Amino acid sequence: MAAEKTLIVACGALAREIVSVIKANTWPSLTLTCLPAAWHNRPELIPDGVRRKIREGRKAGFDRIFVAYGDCGTGGLLDKVLEEEGASRIGGDHCYAFYRGVEAFDAAHDADPTCFYLTDYLARHFQRLIIEGLWLDRHPDLLPTYFGHYSKLVYLAQTEDPALDRLAEAAAEHLGLAYERLATGMGELDSFLRQAAA
Repeated sequence: MAAEKTLIVACGALAREIVSVIKANTWPSLTLTCLPAAWHNRPELIPDGVRRKIREGRKAGFDRIFVAYGDCGTGGLLDKVLEEEGASRIGGDHCYAFYRGVEAFDAAHDADPTCFYLTDYLARHFQRLIIEGLWLDRHPDLLPTYFGHYSKLVYLAQTEDPALDRLAEAAAEHLGLAYERLATGMGELDSFLRQAAA
């Protein structure tokens, strides 16, 4: 009997990490398709985009479909789509939560809601996504408006990469925030992919 074909619909910000886990475990039954990472700035696009990917996956003959997205600012609309389409997603409101572990993240956020978070992806693309994306390169006077209520930048590191550590530290310095690094690895993303591959 042939193994079930499983599609992972994911945020483009997770593509590198998901591909690395699939390759490391040699899971040929998993196929990845992604939506643009930039949609985090337009979360209203995510639910319909995920719906389209799910339907395309079904037409392509995938037996099971898993969604590697948090709520990501959709206000519950993504979960409504998944219920309608019969698909399931990883737990948590965003990637920070499932990288650190949803319960641990929620407890830390409740204890100190003044933290700004980076992942490997955000550390790698900080200049483009944060500085240029929020127009801070052209309007540095906006920095206190966007980041004045934060006290610390917490880098949730998926990998051991000194170059990314330096980028994350530089990001904290640029924003005028204290710096903390937490090695999370793939967190709950790893167990989610293992469930999809089972």
